[in-house]
Amino acid sequence: MRATVLRTQTAAAARRPGRLILTGLAILVASFVVFGTVLVQQITERTVRDNLSGTPAVTDLVIGSPGVPAPTVTDVRQIRAVPGVAEAVARAATGISIGEGYLNLQSDPGTGPLSTLRLIEGSYPDQPGEIAITPRTAERLGLSVGTTTSGTGGELTTPAPLTVTGVVETDVDAGYDAYAPDSAVIAWARLTAVERVDVRVASGTSTEAVRQRVTAAVAGQPIRSGAEVREAEANAAAEEVGRLFILVGMFVSIAVIAAALVVTSTFRIVFAQRMRQLALLRAVGASRGTLVRALTAEGALTGLVAGVVGVASALTLGYALPAILRASGHAVSSPGLPVSAAVTVVIGAVVITVLAVLAPALSAARVSPLEALRTASTTAGRRGIGALRLVGGLFLAVGAILAVAATISQLPKPDQSNYDPSMPLLLLVGSGALAFFALVALGPLLVRPVLAVVGWPLRQLGPLGRMSVGGIGGTPRRAAAVSVVVALGVTLISGVVIGGASLQVLADREMALAAPTDFEVTSNGGTLPPAVVSRAEAARGALARVVPYRKVDDATLLRGADKLGDVESGYPTSDLDLAALPSTGDLDVAQGSLADRGPGRIVLNSWVARDAGLRAGDTVTLAVATRTVDVRVVAVLPGDGPLHTGILTDPADLDRLGVPAAYTGLLADAAGAGEDGRTAGVRALRQAIGGSDGVGLAVLADERDRNDELVRTLVSIAVGLVSLTVLIAVVGVGSTTALSVVERVRESGLLRAIGLSRAGLRTMLTVESGLYGLIGATIGLVLGIPYAWLAVQALGIEAPLTAPLLPLAVLFVVLVGLTALAGVLPARRASRVSPVVALGADN
Repeated sequence: MRATVLRTQTAAAARRPGRLILTGLAILVASFVVFGTVLVQQITERTVRDNLSGTPAVTDLVIGSPGVPAPTVTDVRQIRAVPGVAEAVARAATGISIGEGYLNLQSDPGTGPLSTLRLIEGSYPDQPGEIAITPRTAERLGLSVGTTTSGTGGELTTPAPLTVTGVVETDVDAGYDAYAPDSAVIAWARLTAVERVDVRVASGTSTEAVRQRVTAAVAGQPIRSGAEVREAEANAAAEEVGRLFILVGMFVSIAVIAAALVVTSTFRIVFAQRMRQLALLRAVGASRGTLVRALTAEGALTGLVAGVVGVASALTLGYALPAILRASGHAVSSPGLPVSAAVTVVIGAVVITVLAVLAPALSAARVSPLEALRTASTTAGRRGIGALRLVGGLFLAVGAILAVAATISQLPKPDQSNYDPSMPLLLLVGSGALAFFALVALGPLLVRPVLAVVGWPLRQLGPLGRMSVGGIGGTPRRAAAVSVVVALGVTLISGVVIGGASLQVLADREMALAAPTDFEVTSNGGTLPPAVVSRAEAARGALARVVPYRKVDDATLLRGADKLGDVESGYPTSDLDLAALPSTGDLDVAQGSLADRGPGRIVLNSWVARDAGLRAGDTVTLAVATRTVDVRVVAVLPGDGPLHTGILTDPADLDRLGVPAAYTGLLADAAGAGEDGRTAGVRALRQAIGGSDGVGLAVLADERDRNDELVRTLVSIAVGLVSLTVLIAVVGVGSTTALSVVERVRESGLLRAIGLSRAGLRTMLTVESGLYGLIGATIGLVLGIPYAWLAVQALGIEAPLTAPLLPLAVLFVVLVGLTALAGVLPARRASRVSPVVALGADN
């Protein structure tokens, strides 16, 4: 009997491959995602290795290594004199301050196999004082072939001329890169040491023999083969990729857990549809254990097929996509053939499916033989939960609440130093896990209350709405199983969206302090010539606003005759006009209001306020040298001040303190958008600076762009990763609806027979699918918002809780729309069945 039952169940599953795939669809998608992640990691690592722009491939030996004394210029000469050395290139770099900005001067031969760049205009330098620059550097600094400027760098403290002789193309163009032969860089910057020396051995000469000679010539210097250095560079790049994919693996694991929950629900539906068949097997002698083993074997077969199809699909796409990208001009490498990973994924799919099928199999095996006498082949789903599950769920919920309380107790206090976020974050993750499993356990009890709220508008729309809500409410265990997965995805995505928005606000505040405008013009320890300010203010076509300011570094705070604070030299003080800066709206205050600043009223940064023991509302004396002015603190910033200013005061106060009227710097914004507008602004300010000595230009917008791009990239990656769980949830809704259509075929026929149109039936079933998403999205937002707030606070980065209502509303609508869309095809299938056929159907 045992073998017969096993054979019957597995044969029945094999005869209906469509049903088999539909049952294991979530596992199929999870297998595709897991193996696809393995392939993507291989593609990324191989692409990074193949396109790594590090040590040239022809480099045979590398002398020098970080962490040890660098090779000297004398070492370079001795290496070049070693027999068998065809070429030795000293790699050196030095920063150069020029009147208009900054250059990073790097050594490169310019031609030959050891060069890493390509000349595109002019000629490559061959004399000290000659440089080649990149195209973006030429645009940013207004330099062109033949232009001569001057600067200091390396050991050179007196400005020396630099002439641009060419423009070169490199793999990385930061906008401040310059190149010259090593001899020219060493001579111009008066360097005595270099970073390392790359050696190419002459053809036909033993590399090992040359290595021994070089070792003798420069004793004490580490010598590595070029292959070793390239492998180390590749491994370092691959290690970065590996660390990223560890994070990816965490989110993939969550998606796999979601798939297991979906499959558990799917098997419950499938076994409920075959309840009379299982009862007949019990009636003819099959034991409960026999049925459990047979149903478990069916689950194993489902997992095997789903795993194989998922792995095969991922492998097909993994090889096809790089080929398509290469055909379109992208340098993307193909993955390998990770057979062991493929086998592991398939075995994992089988194991997870078997674990997922155990609970439904045990429940189905408890069917009474008398169920065989029922006229219907299906049975109604249970609505409640057992006492053990109820107690376990409550225990998990209490644990989650206690973990939240412990997290709140360990959040950082105002002005707390040496805060370690590890424990609060660990407690928060633990609380989230407990809350999720509590939701899994108690979900059937929560569905009806949540449905009563979110389904109320649908009930007001008429019979179709009431029947849709009733269809979900009649199977709360099924609705909970699917909605919990949707809730998990929404919780994660809403947390990422809220956390990302909070981090963006924090980043905007920090940039409003460090980079309040696109450009800053400063003087090296002096004041700006009045002509520079007037010419900048006149360049309205290229500059949207120009805000000059004064700054002194030796202001002190007094109370009576007593000096406040422990700083000997005083606090940096500025009269910067915050109201003229568009970024002022991004600033936050810990105390008081920035709008109250004016004559006799100052703003302090947090460090100055702590050091001087002052709060908003306190009166104090501000002093520069022997002059003083009484002021009142009207606001305290939560961190640093704009441009690292400690005290913001009014221009009239600086006048009373005897500060010269000449400006020490100015801020400006580009009038145009994008790179072209920024370049025009740079040129206008450079023309305003002219040949003024000691006046420099900094492009603050580049730092702001890098910061914004980093935040956007992190949020996009996180949303993409947690969307895997949403994908599984949508697949679960689709498969659940499809199987429900089969289970309720007679119900559909009866509704059609009493007058419900095909369109009405399609609408009812589609709305039911959307309700899965509506319930899950509602629960997900209820959990996601507070957990996101706690996560932001636990990081200790002083980011405010920001709830972006529009993105959250869009997320809510999209999730509900996707789950409704997942039910469209099953609903169309149900509506096409004839009422007569449906009423006569047995399953």
